[in-house]
Amino acid sequence: MKTCLIVQPIHRAGLDLLRRNGIRPVACPSADMATVAAMLPGCDAAITRDAGLTAPAFAAADRLKVVVIHGTGHDSVDKRAAAMKRVLVANTPGVNARSVAELALGLAIAVARGIAPADRSTRAGLAGFRESMGFMELSGKAALIVGWGAIGRDLGRMLDRALGMRVLVHSPRAPETGGYARVSLAEGLAQADLISLHTPMRPESRHLIGAEALAQVRPGAILVNVARAGLVDEDALDRALAEGRLAGAGLDVYSDAAPLGPLARHPNVIFTPHLGATTEDALRRVAEAAAGHVVTALQGGLPATTLNPEVLT
Repeated sequence: MKTCLIVQPIHRAGLDLLRRNGIRPVACPSADMATVAAMLPGCDAAITRDAGLTAPAFAAADRLKVVVIHGTGHDSVDKRAAAMKRVLVANTPGVNARSVAELALGLAIAVARGIAPADRSTRAGLAGFRESMGFMELSGKAALIVGWGAIGRDLGRMLDRALGMRVLVHSPRAPETGGYARVSLAEGLAQADLISLHTPMRPESRHLIGAEALAQVRPGAILVNVARAGLVDEDALDRALAEGRLAGAGLDVYSDAAPLGPLARHPNVIFTPHLGATTEDALRRVAEAAAGHVVTALQGGLPATTLNPEVLT
Protein backbone atom coordinates (compact mmCIF):
# COMPACT_ATOMS: atom_id res chain seq x y z
CA MET A 1 0.00 0.00 0.00
CA LYS A 2 1.23 3.50 -0.82
CA THR A 3 1.55 5.99 2.02
CA CYS A 4 1.14 9.75 2.31
CA LEU A 5 2.74 11.70 5.14
CA ILE A 6 0.35 14.30 6.55
CA VAL A 7 2.81 16.90 7.83
CA GLN A 8 0.08 19.04 9.43
CA PRO A 9 -3.54 18.07 10.12
CA ILE A 10 -6.03 18.31 7.27
CA HIS A 11 -9.79 17.82 7.09
CA ARG A 12 -10.92 14.20 7.44
CA ALA A 13 -12.56 14.39 4.00
CA GLY A 14 -9.10 14.51 2.44
CA LEU A 15 -7.92 11.55 4.51
CA ASP A 16 -11.00 9.57 3.48
CA LEU A 17 -10.33 10.30 -0.20
CA LEU A 18 -6.78 8.96 0.15
CA ARG A 19 -8.01 5.78 1.83
CA ARG A 20 -10.65 5.19 -0.82
CA ASN A 21 -7.87 5.21 -3.38
CA GLY A 22 -5.65 2.75 -1.53
CA ILE A 23 -3.32 5.33 0.00
CA ARG A 24 -2.65 5.18 3.72
CA PRO A 25 -2.36 8.60 5.41
CA VAL A 26 0.32 8.77 8.09
CA ALA A 27 0.06 11.63 10.57
CA CYS A 28 3.32 13.33 11.46
CA PRO A 29 3.52 13.83 15.26
CA SER A 30 5.19 17.22 14.79
CA ALA A 31 5.71 19.58 11.88
CA ASP A 32 9.31 20.40 12.78
CA MET A 33 11.57 19.35 9.93
CA ALA A 34 13.69 16.96 11.99
CA THR A 35 10.57 14.92 12.76
CA VAL A 36 9.34 15.21 9.18
CA ALA A 37 12.70 13.98 7.86
CA ALA A 38 12.56 11.00 10.22
CA MET A 39 9.03 10.13 9.04
CA LEU A 40 9.53 10.52 5.28
CA PRO A 41 11.44 7.31 4.47
CA GLY A 42 8.95 4.84 3.03
CA CYS A 43 6.41 7.53 2.12
CA ASP A 44 5.29 7.94 -1.47
CA ALA A 45 3.69 11.37 -1.00
CA ALA A 46 3.35 14.20 1.49
CA ILE A 47 0.76 16.88 2.14
CA THR A 48 2.03 19.94 3.97
CA ARG A 49 0.58 23.29 4.94
CA ASP A 50 2.62 26.32 6.01
CA ALA A 51 5.39 24.12 7.47
CA GLY A 52 6.51 23.39 3.91
CA LEU A 53 9.30 20.89 3.24
CA THR A 54 13.00 21.70 3.46
CA ALA A 55 16.05 20.37 1.65
CA PRO A 56 17.11 18.09 4.55
CA ALA A 57 13.62 16.59 4.60
CA PHE A 58 13.77 15.92 0.85
CA ALA A 59 17.21 14.39 1.30
CA ALA A 60 15.78 11.89 3.78
CA ALA A 61 13.04 10.74 1.41
CA ASP A 62 13.61 7.47 -0.44
CA ARG A 63 10.28 6.88 -2.25
CA LEU A 64 8.76 10.33 -2.42
CA LYS A 65 6.98 11.10 -5.70
CA VAL A 66 4.87 14.16 -4.90
CA VAL A 67 4.48 16.93 -2.32
CA VAL A 68 1.20 18.81 -2.26
CA ILE A 69 0.73 22.14 -0.50
CA HIS A 70 -2.59 22.50 1.31
CA GLY A 71 -3.22 26.04 0.08
CA THR A 72 -1.68 28.47 -2.36
CA GLY A 73 1.64 29.69 -0.92
CA HIS A 74 4.57 27.42 -1.76
CA ASP A 75 7.65 29.43 -0.72
CA SER A 76 8.24 27.09 2.22
CA VAL A 77 8.75 24.07 -0.04
CA ASP A 78 12.30 23.84 -1.41
CA LYS A 79 11.65 23.37 -5.12
CA ARG A 80 15.35 23.00 -5.94
CA ALA A 81 15.64 20.11 -3.49
CA ALA A 82 12.46 18.64 -4.96
CA ALA A 83 13.94 18.82 -8.46
CA MET A 84 17.11 17.08 -7.34
CA LYS A 85 14.97 14.19 -6.05
CA ARG A 86 12.61 14.37 -9.07
CA VAL A 87 9.64 15.02 -6.80
CA LEU A 88 6.57 16.79 -8.15
CA VAL A 89 5.32 19.78 -6.17
CA ALA A 90 1.73 20.97 -6.52
CA ASN A 91 -0.45 23.44 -4.64
CA THR A 92 -4.19 24.03 -4.34
CA PRO A 93 -4.79 27.63 -5.41
CA GLY A 94 -8.21 29.23 -5.51
CA VAL A 95 -10.00 26.46 -3.61
CA ASN A 96 -10.28 28.58 -0.45
CA ALA A 97 -10.74 31.89 -2.27
CA ARG A 98 -14.31 32.55 -1.18
CA SER A 99 -13.52 32.06 2.51
CA VAL A 100 -10.50 34.38 2.36
CA ALA A 101 -12.45 37.01 0.42
CA GLU A 102 -15.27 36.90 2.99
CA LEU A 103 -12.77 37.48 5.81
CA ALA A 104 -11.30 40.46 3.92
CA LEU A 105 -14.80 41.90 3.60
CA GLY A 106 -15.44 41.26 7.29
CA LEU A 107 -12.20 42.97 8.32
CA ALA A 108 -12.99 45.98 6.15
CA ILE A 109 -16.42 46.41 7.72
CA ALA A 110 -15.07 45.73 11.23
CA VAL A 111 -12.45 48.48 10.86
CA ALA A 112 -14.86 50.92 9.23
CA ARG A 113 -17.39 50.52 12.05
CA GLY A 114 -14.96 50.07 14.95
CA ILE A 115 -16.45 46.70 15.84
CA ALA A 116 -13.47 45.26 17.73
CA PRO A 117 -12.81 48.28 19.99
CA ALA A 118 -16.56 48.69 20.47
CA ASP A 119 -16.74 45.13 21.77
CA ARG A 120 -13.79 45.68 24.13
CA SER A 121 -15.25 48.93 25.42
CA THR A 122 -18.70 47.44 25.97
CA ARG A 123 -17.33 44.40 27.79
CA ALA A 124 -15.31 46.72 30.04
CA GLY A 125 -18.47 48.66 30.95
CA LEU A 126 -17.12 51.91 29.52
CA ALA A 127 -19.46 54.65 28.34
CA GLY A 128 -19.04 57.07 25.46
CA PHE A 129 -17.47 54.79 22.87
CA ARG A 130 -19.71 56.11 20.08
CA GLU A 131 -18.27 59.58 20.59
CA SER A 132 -14.66 58.39 20.93
CA MET A 133 -13.85 57.85 17.26
CA GLY A 134 -15.19 58.31 13.75
CA PHE A 135 -16.91 55.62 11.70
CA MET A 136 -17.51 55.28 7.97
CA GLU A 137 -19.71 53.54 5.43
CA LEU A 138 -18.12 51.62 2.60
CA SER A 139 -21.11 51.77 0.27
CA GLY A 140 -20.50 53.78 -2.87
CA LYS A 141 -16.85 54.42 -2.09
CA ALA A 142 -13.73 53.27 -3.97
CA ALA A 143 -11.89 50.01 -3.31
CA LEU A 144 -8.41 49.17 -4.61
CA ILE A 145 -7.82 45.44 -5.06
CA VAL A 146 -4.08 44.72 -5.26
CA GLY A 147 -3.74 41.34 -6.96
CA TRP A 148 -6.52 40.03 -9.19
CA GLY A 149 -6.29 36.32 -8.50
CA ALA A 150 -9.17 34.16 -7.31
CA ILE A 151 -9.41 35.90 -3.92
CA GLY A 152 -9.10 39.41 -5.29
CA ARG A 153 -11.74 38.69 -7.93
CA ASP A 154 -14.16 37.29 -5.37
CA LEU A 155 -13.72 40.27 -3.08
CA GLY A 156 -14.01 42.77 -5.92
CA ARG A 157 -17.33 41.27 -7.01
CA MET A 158 -18.62 41.23 -3.42
CA LEU A 159 -17.75 44.89 -2.91
CA ASP A 160 -19.35 45.84 -6.21
CA ARG A 161 -22.54 43.80 -5.93
CA ALA A 162 -23.19 44.05 -2.19
CA LEU A 163 -21.95 47.56 -1.44
CA GLY A 164 -21.90 49.29 -4.81
CA MET A 165 -18.23 50.18 -4.38
CA ARG A 166 -16.22 51.46 -7.32
CA VAL A 167 -13.62 48.72 -7.81
CA LEU A 168 -10.10 49.57 -8.99
CA VAL A 169 -7.59 46.84 -9.81
CA HIS A 170 -3.80 46.95 -9.58
CA SER A 171 -2.50 43.65 -10.92
CA PRO A 172 0.08 44.02 -13.70
CA ARG A 173 0.16 40.28 -14.46
CA ALA A 174 -3.60 39.77 -14.64
CA PRO A 175 -4.76 39.23 -18.26
CA GLU A 176 -8.17 40.74 -17.46
CA THR A 177 -9.84 42.64 -14.63
CA GLY A 178 -13.46 41.62 -15.03
CA GLY A 179 -14.44 44.94 -16.55
CA TYR A 180 -13.15 46.94 -13.58
CA ALA A 181 -10.70 49.80 -14.07
CA ARG A 182 -7.04 48.83 -14.13
CA VAL A 183 -4.84 51.39 -12.37
CA SER A 184 -1.25 51.90 -11.32
CA LEU A 185 -0.56 51.48 -7.63
CA ALA A 186 -0.12 55.22 -7.19
CA GLU A 187 -3.39 55.99 -9.00
CA GLY A 188 -5.27 53.46 -6.92
CA LEU A 189 -3.83 54.58 -3.59
CA ALA A 190 -4.78 58.17 -4.30
CA GLN A 191 -8.44 57.24 -4.96
CA ALA A 192 -9.19 54.29 -2.68
CA ASP A 193 -11.13 54.39 0.57
CA LEU A 194 -10.37 50.70 1.01
CA ILE A 195 -7.10 49.00 0.00
CA SER A 196 -7.11 45.20 0.08
CA LEU A 197 -3.98 43.14 -0.62
CA HIS A 198 -4.18 39.83 -2.49
CA THR A 199 -0.89 39.65 -4.37
CA PRO A 200 1.76 36.92 -3.96
CA MET A 201 4.98 37.53 -2.07
CA ARG A 202 7.73 38.13 -4.61
CA PRO A 203 11.04 40.00 -4.24
CA GLU A 204 9.54 43.02 -6.02
CA SER A 205 6.43 43.03 -3.84
CA ARG A 206 8.21 43.05 -0.49
CA HIS A 207 7.05 46.15 1.45
CA LEU A 208 4.83 47.10 -1.48
CA ILE A 209 2.90 49.11 1.08
CA GLY A 210 5.73 51.07 2.64
CA ALA A 211 6.42 54.69 3.51
CA GLU A 212 6.29 55.88 -0.11
CA ALA A 213 3.01 54.10 -0.84
CA LEU A 214 1.39 55.19 2.42
CA ALA A 215 2.30 58.80 1.66
CA GLN A 216 0.11 58.50 -1.47
CA VAL A 217 -2.87 56.97 0.31
CA ARG A 218 -6.10 58.93 0.39
CA PRO A 219 -6.53 60.26 3.94
CA GLY A 220 -8.90 58.13 5.99
CA ALA A 221 -8.47 54.96 3.93
CA ILE A 222 -8.61 51.45 5.39
CA LEU A 223 -5.92 48.84 4.71
CA VAL A 224 -6.70 45.11 4.71
CA ASN A 225 -4.04 42.42 4.32
CA VAL A 226 -5.08 38.77 4.05
CA ALA A 227 -2.23 37.85 1.67
CA ARG A 228 1.37 37.90 2.97
CA ALA A 229 2.90 39.74 5.92
CA GLY A 230 5.91 40.95 3.93
CA LEU A 231 3.75 43.06 1.63
CA VAL A 232 3.43 45.69 4.37
CA ASP A 233 6.23 47.63 6.05
CA GLU A 234 4.86 47.50 9.58
CA ASP A 235 7.02 50.38 10.84
CA ALA A 236 5.69 52.60 8.06
CA LEU A 237 2.14 51.43 8.79
CA ASP A 238 2.59 52.31 12.47
CA ARG A 239 3.72 55.82 11.54
CA ALA A 240 0.83 56.30 9.10
CA LEU A 241 -1.67 55.27 11.78
CA ALA A 242 -0.04 57.48 14.41
CA GLU A 243 -0.21 60.44 12.05
CA GLY A 244 -3.87 59.77 11.28
CA ARG A 245 -3.33 59.12 7.57
CA LEU A 246 -5.22 55.83 7.75
CA ALA A 247 -8.57 55.14 9.37
CA GLY A 248 -7.34 51.72 10.41
CA ALA A 249 -6.10 48.32 9.29
CA GLY A 250 -7.38 44.76 9.32
CA LEU A 251 -4.52 42.25 9.33
CA ASP A 252 -4.82 38.49 9.00
CA VAL A 253 -1.08 38.21 8.25
CA TYR A 254 1.72 40.06 10.03
CA SER A 255 5.12 39.54 11.64
CA ASP A 256 5.22 37.35 14.74
CA ALA A 257 5.87 40.32 17.03
CA ALA A 258 3.24 42.66 15.59
CA PRO A 259 0.31 41.90 17.95
CA LEU A 260 2.49 42.83 20.93
CA GLY A 261 4.48 45.58 19.20
CA PRO A 262 3.83 49.20 18.23
CA LEU A 263 0.89 48.35 15.97
CA ALA A 264 -0.97 46.92 18.95
CA ARG A 265 -1.30 50.37 20.52
CA HIS A 266 -3.71 51.45 17.79
CA PRO A 267 -7.32 50.58 18.68
CA ASN A 268 -8.25 50.80 14.99
CA VAL A 269 -5.99 47.87 14.07
CA ILE A 270 -7.57 44.41 14.06
CA PHE A 271 -5.43 41.27 14.18
CA THR A 272 -6.81 37.85 13.27
CA PRO A 273 -4.67 34.67 13.52
CA HIS A 274 -4.49 33.75 9.83
CA LEU A 275 -8.18 32.87 9.73
CA GLY A 276 -8.69 33.44 6.03
CA ALA A 277 -9.06 29.85 4.89
CA THR A 278 -10.11 28.23 8.16
CA THR A 279 -13.81 27.77 7.54
CA GLU A 280 -15.15 24.22 7.59
CA ASP A 281 -16.16 24.63 3.95
CA ALA A 282 -12.73 25.76 2.77
CA LEU A 283 -10.81 23.22 4.85
CA ARG A 284 -12.85 20.41 3.34
CA ARG A 285 -12.41 21.68 -0.23
CA VAL A 286 -8.66 22.22 0.11
CA ALA A 287 -8.08 18.85 1.80
CA GLU A 288 -10.00 17.05 -0.94
CA ALA A 289 -8.12 18.98 -3.64
CA ALA A 290 -4.74 18.18 -2.04
CA ALA A 291 -5.62 14.51 -1.63
CA GLY A 292 -6.87 14.43 -5.22
CA HIS A 293 -3.49 15.69 -6.43
CA VAL A 294 -1.75 12.94 -4.47
CA VAL A 295 -4.02 10.31 -6.03
CA THR A 296 -3.40 11.70 -9.52
CA ALA A 297 0.38 11.74 -9.08
CA LEU A 298 0.62 8.26 -7.57
CA GLN A 299 -1.51 6.89 -10.40
CA GLY A 300 1.03 8.25 -12.88
CA GLY A 301 -0.74 11.48 -13.80
CA LEU A 302 0.26 15.13 -13.51
CA PRO A 303 -1.76 17.22 -11.05
CA ALA A 304 -3.28 20.24 -12.78
CA THR A 305 -1.50 22.72 -10.51
CA THR A 306 1.96 21.13 -10.61
CA LEU A 307 4.59 23.81 -10.07
CA ASN A 308 7.55 21.88 -11.50
CA PRO A 309 6.34 19.57 -14.30
CA GLU A 310 9.82 19.68 -15.82
CA VAL A 311 11.10 17.19 -13.21
CA LEU A 312 9.41 14.42 -15.18
CA THR A 313 11.42 15.23 -18.29
